Amino acid sequence: MADPIEPSTSSSDPNSIPIPTAILHPRREPFEHGLLTIQKLIFNDPVQALTPLKQKFASPSTQRVDSAALAELLQISFDHSRLVLETLASVLHSESDPLVTALPDDVDSIGADLRDLILFLYIQSYKRLLPRSHKDSAAVADVWPSMSAFDGYLSALSPLQLVRSNSRRFMPSQADEEAHQLSYLQKHLANILSLLSEHMEGESEESLVLTMEGFEHLGFLIQFGDKGSGGVPLSQAAPFFANSDPDMPAAPVPVSQVHDWLLQTIASSLESITEKVSAKENGSPSGSDQDIAMADASPSSAKASPSARSPCFVEGVSKSSYVKQASDLKSSSVKVINCHDSTIYILAPLRYAIIYGCSDATIVLGAVGKAVRVEHCERVHVIIAAKRVCIANCRECVFFLGVNQRPLFVGDNHKLQVAPYNTYYSQLEEHLTEVGIVSTINRWDEALSISVIDPHDSLSHPAGVSDAQSESATCLDPDQLTNFLIPNWFENESTGSTKDNPFPLPDAYMTSQQRNQKNLSEIKQMLREAPLEENWKRELSSALHVYFKDWLYASGNIRQLYCLQGD
Repeated sequence: MADPIEPSTSSSDPNSIPIPTAILHPRREPFEHGLLTIQKLIFNDPVQALTPLKQKFASPSTQRVDSAALAELLQISFDHSRLVLETLASVLHSESDPLVTALPDDVDSIGADLRDLILFLYIQSYKRLLPRSHKDSAAVADVWPSMSAFDGYLSALSPLQLVRSNSRRFMPSQADEEAHQLSYLQKHLANILSLLSEHMEGESEESLVLTMEGFEHLGFLIQFGDKGSGGVPLSQAAPFFANSDPDMPAAPVPVSQVHDWLLQTIASSLESITEKVSAKENGSPSGSDQDIAMADASPSSAKASPSARSPCFVEGVSKSSYVKQASDLKSSSVKVINCHDSTIYILAPLRYAIIYGCSDATIVLGAVGKAVRVEHCERVHVIIAAKRVCIANCRECVFFLGVNQRPLFVGDNHKLQVAPYNTYYSQLEEHLTEVGIVSTINRWDEALSISVIDPHDSLSHPAGVSDAQSESATCLDPDQLTNFLIPNWFENESTGSTKDNPFPLPDAYMTSQQRNQKNLSEIKQMLREAPLEENWKRELSSALHVYFKDWLYASGNIRQLYCLQGD
């Protein structure tokens, strides 16, 4: 339930700006799924760089920017301008925006709303929060990194070693990241408002105002309460727009007034978040833990979600199988973190998902309608049906993809493979429809690779290293593709109608599967008709069981049999 939006005023100062009692939160989605490693989008002076964009498209008839215009203005490739639009669409706060609802072939021509695009491009300068163990995190959080022995050490580690070198207790918590994002917005608020502002007609150049419509676009970056884009409109929390007549356009407000109100609101929210973090660190039961968010994962891996804003965490699952369906989840966002030697099934319709720091595991995500990010993983098989996926700093992984947009590969990747989607469960087609994934479109083999160096993360590479294109993935040999069968644990509860993989297999993979199936049938027939005496048949059967058992242990699949037996 969203916090009530009730303005509070200081009784000692009748002219003070009312501050809402609800906590102002940054929207996590743009910071978690909206940052691109395209160097030309990292501006030393965002206002100077984005002002020409604003001036060119500010007229009422050209409020949207298409791919071609964006590529020309920013001097980037058409592929990169298309990537910008698709990424922006995946993190927009308004579900009714034409870019969100656009068909794949129409994205380039529909383009982005100018104000949303400006905000999206501005935050490309954001730097992720450093691990708490870094001595100078406060000083270097918002500047370019410099070369150090610490950087050199980290660059020599594999993705998983890098994750393990920063154990969970030293990694930023959700509250820490939220405070860092609010601090970033606080620092850059004046610039952001100036880019959204307009000049009053007949007034001096210094008379900048913000319309209610322009103010609402700040909802791309901030929100009140816990319901996100489904909560109270941003303008209803602001005292200068809250009581506007819906039948009449609200009068524009001086930017200085908006700036002062937001600064006070951010400061109040930061104070509240800091108090919660301090209470948690001091062991106080009143400090709510925003890091944990799912029921019944395992004795130590997850706990119940405190709010709809918080993602569900599946954390620390080891040497076991783990399954959750839609009714088990309290959020539309999931984070799978530090899971090893396990098989994990999240069979639900989701908006966002992050897989981070996992190894030697198989992870199945049901249907993810916005974006998936897989980062710092080794020897993991990931089976994903999603609108889009970004893969960063992974090694020796195989991705079985059903994706409507080109898979994005960034960072220091090595020995990755991609393959077409290879599984199903009874409610899959229902979930695909619910989140807006089209199963007839699968761009699994159209990988797009961009920068090795992530300018948003100073710990993912040694500073000073020249940039290069990230290593892409190779296609899995068709003879190596097998169907992944998901056990039907909930047969009595299941109401879905999916009986087969809804993503069509490419011809080479279909031909290989048919050939393998034919070979298997022929071998079975030969064994049945072999003129063997009974003792030889028993010996052959015993040998087959031994080899099958050896394969179960060698592949780790014996664990799934134990789990099924327990169920």
